[in-house]
Amino acid sequence: MSKTPTKTAAAKKTHTADEAPAKSAAKPKPEAKKAPSAEMDAKKIKQTSGEKVTPAKKGEGKTVTKGATIDKPKSGAKPNALQQPLQPSAELAAVVGDGTMARGEVVSKVWEYIKANKLQNPDDGREILADDKLKKVFGKPRVTMFEMNKYLAQHLK
Repeated sequence: MSKTPTKTAAAKKTHTADEAPAKSAAKPKPEAKKAPSAEMDAKKIKQTSGEKVTPAKKGEGKTVTKGATIDKPKSGAKPNALQQPLQPSAELAAVVGDGTMARGEVVSKVWEYIKANKLQNPDDGREILADDKLKKVFGKPRVTMFEMNKYLAQHLK
């Protein structure tokens, strides 16, 4: 067996603070994309309640009042399925009100009605305990929140 030579202290080169080895230049990190300003968000949002939206100052979170809706699509653009104005049936209109409204708006109003009348099962929040008005819409006394949209779709034209 032959021994491999080991490095001696003289062979090892040490550096002092003045003789620090030159490091290769580090690549600059790319800047992250900036979020849109609060002013732009305020311009894009249209208020239905008539309240004014003020842009947030630096360091503050964005504040948008409840009831804000997104602008309607530009002329010539077809609204998507959630923005299509739909007419609720007489049974559903008893819960959400008369007049045409978007599907998302109908679902929001049904949830407002459910929460206002405390119709969620206290043991299982996913289950809705229908009252007389909702039984006409759902067709049964208990519905899960996932089934609810299926029954609402049958009452929207």
